[in-house]
This record gives sequence, C-alpha cells and structure tokens, in this order.
Amino acid sequence: MAIEGKEDNPESRPIRLGMVGGGKDAFIGAVHRLASRIDGRYDLVAGALSSTPEKAQESGRALGLKEDRIYSSFEDMAKREARLKDGIEAVAIVTPNHVHYPAAKAFLKRGIHVICDKPLTSTLPDAKKLAKAAEASDSLFFLTHNYTGYPMVRQAKEMVANGDLGKVRVIQVEYPQDWLTVEQNNKQADWRTDPARSGAGGSTGDIGTHAYNLACFITGMTADSLAADLQSFVPGRQVDDNGHVLLRFESGARGMLWCSQVAPGNENNLKIRVYGEKGGLEWHQENPNYLYYTPFGEALRVLTRGGAGMSENIGPSTRIPPGHPEGYLEGFANLYKDAADVIRAHQQGEDLANLVPGIGDGLAGVRFVDACVRSSARNAAWVKLDG
Repeated sequence: MAIEGKEDNPESRPIRLGMVGGGKDAFIGAVHRLASRIDGRYDLVAGALSSTPEKAQESGRALGLKEDRIYSSFEDMAKREARLKDGIEAVAIVTPNHVHYPAAKAFLKRGIHVICDKPLTSTLPDAKKLAKAAEASDSLFFLTHNYTGYPMVRQAKEMVANGDLGKVRVIQVEYPQDWLTVEQNNKQADWRTDPARSGAGGSTGDIGTHAYNLACFITGMTADSLAADLQSFVPGRQVDDNGHVLLRFESGARGMLWCSQVAPGNENNLKIRVYGEKGGLEWHQENPNYLYYTPFGEALRVLTRGGAGMSENIGPSTRIPPGHPEGYLEGFANLYKDAADVIRAHQQGEDLANLVPGIGDGLAGVRFVDACVRSSARNAAWVKLDG
C-alpha cells in the first residue's frame, strides 16, 4: 500500500510488487515474499499465484490481496496491471522453469520490471528469445541467484577483482544434496524431475546452475568449453540426478564442478575453492559467515562477516552484528534491495551499477546446462558452450 500523500514521489514508498506462482504449498514463493519485505522496499499487491484458478484465489486471499488483484493467469494479470494507475511496477516470477519465458515476456513487453527465479528458462531457445525480449524492453530484468547476495561471497568477488589471489588458475565448486536419493512423492520433486517442466537438466539445472553461477560471479570469468558426465542413478528418472563437469575458462583457468541430489549426508552443501598465483579462497554455504583466505606461504586467515579485514563496500549487504548468523533469506533480501535501488534509479532516468545477476547471467546458466547435456550424450566429450 502506498503511503498516503506520497504517491507523486516514487522514492518515498515501497515498490508495488506482483507475483506469478508461489501459491499454496509452494516453497520458493514464500522465500521471495519474506526477502522482499525484510528491508521494506516492496509491497505485494497482486498475484497470479497458481495455474489452478481455485488455488490462485485461495492463495491470494490467504495473503490478504484484494479480490480484484487476484488473477487466474499471468496473462490476465500482465494486461490489467499495466493499465491500472496503481498497477504493479515489478513482478516476481517463482514458477517451475518452463513458465519463466512466457511469463517474463508478458510483463516485459508491458513495461513491468521482472525479478525471476533461476534458471532463466527450461530450454536454450527460450533463453535466447527471452534475452531478445529483455533487450527490446525498457524494463529491467533481474535473476535471483541468491548466493550472490551473501556478504562473504561478495567479499570474495572483490578480493579476486583486487588481485589478492593473483591470476586465477583453479576453481573447484560443488553442490551436493541428498533429498532425491529415492523417489519423492511431493510437489517440489514432481516438477523438478519432469523434463517437460524442469528442462533437460535435472540436478544440473536445479543446483548445478547455482554452482556454475557462483564460480563465474566470484572470479568474473566465463567458461569456454566443458566435459560433463551426467547420471540418472534412480531407476526410471528422466533427468540427471548427479553430474561431474570439467571446465575450461576463457582466461585459461581450469575448473571442476560436482552437483548431486543423491549424496546421502548432504543437505545444501554448496562450497567453492578458488586458487590463484598468490593465494586461495574457500567458502561454505552451510557456514556462510566465514571466508577462508590463505596467501601463499602464509598462515590461514579467517574473515568473518562484519569483522576485521572486511571491505567497507560489503557493509550494506549485512544487517546484524558479527556472530549472529545471516544466510539464505538475507541473501535473497540483498538481491531484492539492490534491485529496488536500480528500479528507482531507472525511474529517475539513471543507470545504477549493481551486483544482481541479470539476463546475461541467466543465458550463461542455460548454456551451461545445454552444454552439459550435449557433452554427456557424447560420452563426456569436450563441447563448446553455445555462443
């Protein structure tokens, strides 16, 4: 709800936000709603929260949306909200992957900014079409690779950029989980293991894209080619549930990436190690407030969120004193906060630099999945990432 008397000054009120997907029984929609509210920068005023009309209505009412702002389809929502004087300014898209392209396109062409969950789309052709749609639109596009919002990840990125590691030589990144070790009968597993909705990549699309994005974000590098060995260990599963990937980066660096959803004992064990000529860095998502830095020939240094040795540029990415854990929700919140700053600057005719992944990062992620699938089909042959 806009603050009374402040409608003519966009900077004085929250951004009017809509949501596609994320209704009853959905996990990630609630995460996005919480993250958008942490800094008071958004007000959820409309939603097409389910492809099932009855569930869409029920979910909207449960969130306190006005009846005339609860929609049965994202098409109806995009058309009507674009015509309203107090229509949404941005939309969060938190659906299964195959809906990302048509939903994002519908809002982009009507001048509504898009905040989309990853991966960008379920197929590479759709990713390329969405990239063109974003380029043709005056609206902004943000992709919620939430781990890029963690303060210590941003600290690592700055250290690499400042040359603290020297020229990067080796990147090792992994993201193992165990929740799909056996077949699961629930909504989250259902669409993630269905190639028609998730895309051709299973673990590669769901969590491998996070690992690849993290490697690229921290180092500022992109891969030129890869060799992938993907498996579907659970009988009858139509998408991969484990993948080993060798990476060759354009800079000459080499990388190894492992993603798995059938690794018992692992919950969300994302971690990355980066080694250069002058030192190394290591970060663990399950213990995210620490960054391990070892200059060559010296003792290990442990940097803590908000502690000594942290860059002053990272300050706005953290909210509470050191020793009080920050993590998943706050990482998402940083992306929403940064996106709000960029949207408000855009409305004033200004371009504001930010760390939120965009359409290019999303396209890179889908190219990664596509190359993994092509490589594995050729017995782990080296393939180029699509240009």
